[in-house]
Amino acid sequence: MGDLAPVLLVGAGKMGAAMFAGWAARGLPPSVVVDPSQPAGVARAEDTMVASLDLVPPAFVPGAVVLAIKPQMAASVLPAIGAMLPNTSVVVSILAGLTVERLSALLGDRHAVVRAMPNTPAAIGQGMTVAVAGPGVSRAQLELADALLSASGELAWLHDEALIDPVTSVSGCGPAYVFLLAELLEEAGARLGLPPALARQLARRTVAGSGALLAASSEESAQLRRNVTSPNGVTERALAVLMDAWPDTIDRALIAATERSRELGKQAVLF
Repeated sequence: MGDLAPVLLVGAGKMGAAMFAGWAARGLPPSVVVDPSQPAGVARAEDTMVASLDLVPPAFVPGAVVLAIKPQMAASVLPAIGAMLPNTSVVVSILAGLTVERLSALLGDRHAVVRAMPNTPAAIGQGMTVAVAGPGVSRAQLELADALLSASGELAWLHDEALIDPVTSVSGCGPAYVFLLAELLEEAGARLGLPPALARQLARRTVAGSGALLAASSEESAQLRRNVTSPNGVTERALAVLMDAWPDTIDRALIAATERSRELGKQAVLF
């Protein structure tokens, strides 16, 4: 991973804050965070938190601008960002649905753009990010984007931007699916008579431990499932119920998320 450069982070919600935490841990130079909804939180003492773009110190020259606002805000925010930035800054966007072409147009067609989709485990260095570089991204800009995006977990690069929407449905939204599983296990355990605190502990540790085992194993996930499924056993009985519904349900959920990602991109064109 290459060296980090000063960053202008626009948007410091859950995802922006998670990414910033990863950069800070890797020695991010003094940077600026712009987020009117976050009066305090993600910035370190040597960083500047400001409420609007016009308060960014004039002498501050970021190596990269990371866009972490809501997609619906893009049309009102990006033109001002494009006008204030030097051409040398690479713009890294994590806005769901917005294509490189649309981002470039909103920025004034003056800047190199990288479109990325991270996820919230970035906050603990366990994130998964997928990115695609737009036209005109230089080698130095690509290396800086790579350094920023890989600072908080694993990173994969794509050449086909159209795949970013299904990536969003799998890994961008994926933590919510896992958290829902833990939530449902906890609630079902309590309904079966387990003390609520124990049900919560069992659900959370089972999900977390299984994820850690999956990450540490070279075996396919299907094989790991088979490893804990004895013929005619308890797990097999439970899986028979889940397999009757889950494959189709997961397909429909990911299709819905992919379609919504594309809708957000189309809506942004209208703003």
